Amino acid sequence: MPAYYLEALTVTLGIFLLVAEAFISSSSKKWVGLTGIAGLSVILILTFFAIGPDAPSVADKSWTKYALWDLYKFDALARFYKLLSLATAIFVLILAIDYRSILAKYADENETEQGTGEYYSLIVIATAAMMWMASAKNLSMLFVSLELLTITFYILVAFMKRNVGSLEAGVKYLILGALSTGFLVYGIAWIYGSTHSFDYSKIQTFFSNGNNIETPILFGIALLLIALGFKVGAAPMHFWIPDVYQGAPTPTTAFLSIGSKAAGFMALVGVISLFAPAPFAGKIFNAIAVLACITLVVGNLGAIPQGNFKRLLAYSSIGNAGFLILALSAAGNTASELSAEKVVAFYLAGYLLSTMAAFFILGLMRVQSGSDNIDALNGLSKRNPLLSIVTTIVMASLAGVPLTVGFWGKFLVFQSAMGAQMTVAVVVAALAATAGFYYYFKILRAIWWNDPMSKEPILLNPRSLFSCGLALLTIGIVVFGAYPQPIMNLLK
Repeated sequence: MPAYYLEALTVTLGIFLLVAEAFISSSSKKWVGLTGIAGLSVILILTFFAIGPDAPSVADKSWTKYALWDLYKFDALARFYKLLSLATAIFVLILAIDYRSILAKYADENETEQGTGEYYSLIVIATAAMMWMASAKNLSMLFVSLELLTITFYILVAFMKRNVGSLEAGVKYLILGALSTGFLVYGIAWIYGSTHSFDYSKIQTFFSNGNNIETPILFGIALLLIALGFKVGAAPMHFWIPDVYQGAPTPTTAFLSIGSKAAGFMALVGVISLFAPAPFAGKIFNAIAVLACITLVVGNLGAIPQGNFKRLLAYSSIGNAGFLILALSAAGNTASELSAEKVVAFYLAGYLLSTMAAFFILGLMRVQSGSDNIDALNGLSKRNPLLSIVTTIVMASLAGVPLTVGFWGKFLVFQSAMGAQMTVAVVVAALAATAGFYYYFKILRAIWWNDPMSKEPILLNPRSLFSCGLALLTIGIVVFGAYPQPIMNLLK
């Protein structure tokens, strides 16, 4: 099956859910989410059998083939990112189904589910945008797919229109998102004006041929890095993250933390490949290394005083962005078994498992205790011992404890940075990782040492789709932590 059918099927599924929800009257919209999960699962399976577009021959006059070849790629990395996008969306839909009572409370005046059906279809459409970004080999396609994703997130963030926090988060995200779009368009314009092309390969050839138009190119790339720094949550473009993460619905926050970050790094990997052959590439990689160090410090130190679980995960997301940017700054290193781009992909896979599991736990606590604060976890070991063990495993993976998948992600980043002889950056990253152990330990202290604020047990139905999703994520953390080779095989 041609790979570009995958996005077509995903968009069709999203539109189908939107239309079906409008014409099928039912008090519960759970079926919309379940249909989305089933459809995305089928597309995920089809991804393993998809093939990329063939290069058009000289005699081939088909406009479609030339357009696809110029805009769309499908290699091992693109396939991996598509799988990552689909898996993220499936888990977000599972979380959204369990969270639908909160969505109904704040999305509809009558506190019914009538206003929540669109939520599931928007997640599916955003997934299609992420998949297009994974295959973008042209700056124009990158821009269109990134903006489709961003506009969808504007709606998802402010979806709980009767909640002041959600509306405030939506306004902040809209204003800063529009600003970052301006930087992105302006940067693309400067690069096009200097190289006369949007195509990645032609821009790379432009530099390989010895063209050295340094000043306008550096200015254009700086604008692109600022714009994409907003998408991935790099400091100092991170100010929107804590407030937006706290105010948005928990499934949206999970999607932002994982899906939006993955999409931003898909774009960033493509942009970095543009200037890699340039004679002044070293200057840009040094700037990216400085950006990584600032992001690591801001994210990990900012998480320490947080008392809200969502805000802690927001600063954790910034810190993890720092590790990912550090891997990209070592892109010229070939000492590692995996290239810097593949180290980023592996890290994102582990980050998906760990962070999504954390948001599953957060969503469950929000629904059953009505709070996002860390003190809602007080005495969880007495209220649900099994969930306490799962939470401990998840926090250990986020901190990078050995025998968890989070450890391998950080190990590969450190290996790449050491191979590139980035000693100062490695020291900063090591100190940041140490700070991470401290604030993740706050969660464990609340669970195992603090007295519970309520004696009501936290219920977890073992037969529910939510429990199956959380169990699958936890098993993935442990299994891939002990044996990460399957993920590496997908990347190779």
